[in-house]
Amino acid sequence: MKELRAFARADGRWGFRNHVLLLPLHQVLSNVSREVEDLVTGAVAVSHDWAGEVDSDFERISKVLSGIGNNPNNFATIVLMIGTQIENEIVERSRTQGSVPLHVLSLKHEGSMSNLRSRAIEIATKLVGQSVKEKRDIAPMSAIVLGLECGGSDAYSGITANPALGIASDQLVAQGATSILAETMEILGSEHLLAARAINPTVAQQIIDVVARYEKSISYEGIDIRGAQPSRGNIEGGLSTLEEKSLGAAKKAGSAQFTGVLEFADVAPTPGLYFMDTPGHDIEQLSGFAAAGVNITVFTTGRGTPTGSAVIPTIKVATNSEMGNVLTDLIDLNAGTIADGLQTLEEVGALIYDEIIRVANGELTKAEINGQHEFNLSRLYGSTL
Repeated sequence: MKELRAFARADGRWGFRNHVLLLPLHQVLSNVSREVEDLVTGAVAVSHDWAGEVDSDFERISKVLSGIGNNPNNFATIVLMIGTQIENEIVERSRTQGSVPLHVLSLKHEGSMSNLRSRAIEIATKLVGQSVKEKRDIAPMSAIVLGLECGGSDAYSGITANPALGIASDQLVAQGATSILAETMEILGSEHLLAARAINPTVAQQIIDVVARYEKSISYEGIDIRGAQPSRGNIEGGLSTLEEKSLGAAKKAGSAQFTGVLEFADVAPTPGLYFMDTPGHDIEQLSGFAAAGVNITVFTTGRGTPTGSAVIPTIKVATNSEMGNVLTDLIDLNAGTIADGLQTLEEVGALIYDEIIRVANGELTKAEINGQHEFNLSRLYGSTL
């Protein structure tokens, strides 16, 4: 086992980064959060388009905003709010979920955007100064909460990067870590294979039910999702059906038993392998992972997707050498060497495992170096705009 070093949190969780996060609770404050990030080296920010409406998506939005503020990779979170009761509820929800210190700034209290910005810069500067003095401690492997992500799949995904990631995931789960497979759309047609690996019949049925629920949610539009085609990028990458894509995507979860099924943005209660019901949209999924306390992600890609997260270090693994050897500013590791006959699945799986440990211990990913930290709120019932 490799030595793992992380920042110990008061609630028993571990962080692999020590971010000072700027978190706006209203869309009009998103610009302030980005400005503070630009002016205070070491601060990170998210922005979004939610305008405070309480509708059918509010519970989902509240869960994500409160959860990302409490991600264990945060040393502290500066919450920017207008000053409404709804925002207060989100703050209190975050405080009950964990131990990340929240510093709440209200536009109503500060009196102007300028004052709010100045106060946020002042606090962020102070917190960053404190965060850089923190030392990492030796951490158990159970400190790892790994997100399994893929975006822009191609014909190589299911034979190179995804099964190699599955090998790394299996090794980590066996050592006491948590690993989370997601994207309900991308297990469509392979759900019975995942259910067969469930730890008990209840979990097996939950996997089947999650997919059935997803299909039912779109059937009222008259959409035959199983007869649909994958995305244009998937087709250009050599995939022909959604089932073909799903069989490859599912391989990210290796061969371990599934411990449980999580709703979107829910925290895994114990170590093990889980499936989380998330959209197929990469950025929304990463936002759900961040809210669920995921502290590191491996993102396989056959098309060079540059997406990253504000709070989760995101390791990019290329599925093919044609892309992986060209987009070296985006890709951390090339699994195309498997198809090239240069390395075995086991060898690349070991490389991914080692990369996870190095990044967890502080090595920056390409997405972090490039400032790729997109964020988006997932909605089920349509935009609130």
